[in-house]
Amino acid sequence: MANLKEIRNRISSVSSTMQITSAMKMVSAAKLKKAQDAITAMRPYADKLTELLQGLSASLDGDSGSKYSDKREVKKVLIVAITSNRGLAGAFNSNILKQCTVLANETYAGKQVDFMAIGKKANDFLRKKSTVIANHSGVYEDLTFEAVADIAEELMERFTSGDYDRIDIVYNKFKNAATQLVTTEQFLPIVPAEGDGNLSVDYIFEPSKVEIVAQLIPKSLKTQLYKGIRDSFASEHGARMTAMHKATDNATELRDQLKLTYNKARQAAITNEILEIVGGAEALNG
Repeated sequence: MANLKEIRNRISSVSSTMQITSAMKMVSAAKLKKAQDAITAMRPYADKLTELLQGLSASLDGDSGSKYSDKREVKKVLIVAITSNRGLAGAFNSNILKQCTVLANETYAGKQVDFMAIGKKANDFLRKKSTVIANHSGVYEDLTFEAVADIAEELMERFTSGDYDRIDIVYNKFKNAATQLVTTEQFLPIVPAEGDGNLSVDYIFEPSKVEIVAQLIPKSLKTQLYKGIRDSFASEHGARMTAMHKATDNATELRDQLKLTYNKARQAAITNEILEIVGGAEALNG
């Protein structure tokens, strides 16, 4: 059995760890509320805008279609991996990296697959195994629509210039604090709406449907990427809050077990001392 000093040191260490994990849980809980409100507020707008533009794009004939809808033989693929800059969030980052590995090795096997990292964890992992053309981890320092729009414009330029035939984004979609869904979305080319492309509402287009599509599609793509990063940001805080909650519970349980072990060891030591005293007294009397 470990001596009393070793057990006391372990109790002190576990207690310090428990204080850290508890503090991190409270910080993530505070940040989660703001991040959750942001993604909840913008998701209906982003989804409706995407739905509208998919319907408009599908209703255009081939000659007047958008350059962002250009379907080519897929030879070169760019995957945008959205992770966090920090760890201690359970399987939040590893799930994204596993999905990226599956896409590169299975879904797009035999094709050129490159990555764009949004988050230090993605950059650190993927650059060791594949080509990372850009690292935009700094976007989390000032997560605004304008900052994300610059990244989206870079992606659009790489597609229209022919650098890549398809661009996917991989991120954690926020469901609730305890659940994040690994999501893979086709970013480019634009996925047309299913069916004949007729809109459910008879709109009057001014100046024309083609010009409206040409102006709104870039905005829609920027919004789609911003929504993905916002989803990931909220998911990160939810995952970290859950992970730190579990870590705090585990540390509490371990501390209680160590205290029990300490008390047993202390009681055994006291009993041994009493036996030694009694034995010594009997020896003197004999």
